[in-house]
Amino acid sequence: MKLVICDDNLKDLNELEGLLIKYGNHRSDICLELEKFSDVSTLLQKLQHNETADIYILDIIMSQITGIDLGYEIRKNNALSIIIYISTSDAFAMDAYNIHALRYLLKPIKENNLFEALDYTLSHIDARNDSVYVVKTNAGLESILYSQIEYIENFSRKLKIHLTNGEIVTSIYIRESFEKEIEELINSKKFVYVHKSFLINMNYVRTVLQHTVVMDSGISIPISKKKYSEVKKEYLLYISNNIHKET
Repeated sequence: MKLVICDDNLKDLNELEGLLIKYGNHRSDICLELEKFSDVSTLLQKLQHNETADIYILDIIMSQITGIDLGYEIRKNNALSIIIYISTSDAFAMDAYNIHALRYLLKPIKENNLFEALDYTLSHIDARNDSVYVVKTNAGLESILYSQIEYIENFSRKLKIHLTNGEIVTSIYIRESFEKEIEELINSKKFVYVHKSFLINMNYVRTVLQHTVVMDSGISIPISKKKYSEVKKEYLLYISNNIHKET
């Protein structure tokens, strides 16, 4: 994930870079590619060549161009890039809002405030890239992010969707087969059908044993004998693909 910082105050720029390196070391689940600019014109040239980043952290008060104007230039190239503003003044907060900045931090930057902003940014990116599973319940249609699902159980012709926060969403009686109901999840390559009554999210697997899968929550899910080889293969492929994405 590419993160660009821009500040024409070298002291502030280097201090911010140090905090970001510390954050990257703290978050071993992500790979941050940092690029810093003290000269706004150099960054503008990259934008003109459509070289964009996932996240921008921009000072607002700079000599060549304001961070607000720079934000508008970024938006011309990429409406989805995350922008976080830093400033010695809160006078530009409304302007930042108009550019859809995700956070506005006041200098001097405190480590806990920056880390919270980055955690929120990454969760925002994950949610934006996440798919939604729609299930019919007695209360109506409920939309659940794929990333919120730990596993799904077929129980008495109802889907019991176990979420990562410990909650359970129960569907109305299903008309189709269990396999048909969960087909879109299987096709996402994030879930694997381990048993005639269970589908698991491979992102929350702790270990795969011969007869069970142990999830991060500690729950053990049975693996049917005929599905063991397929489950093991799918899980190893999933791990391999995710390692390649992070490196």
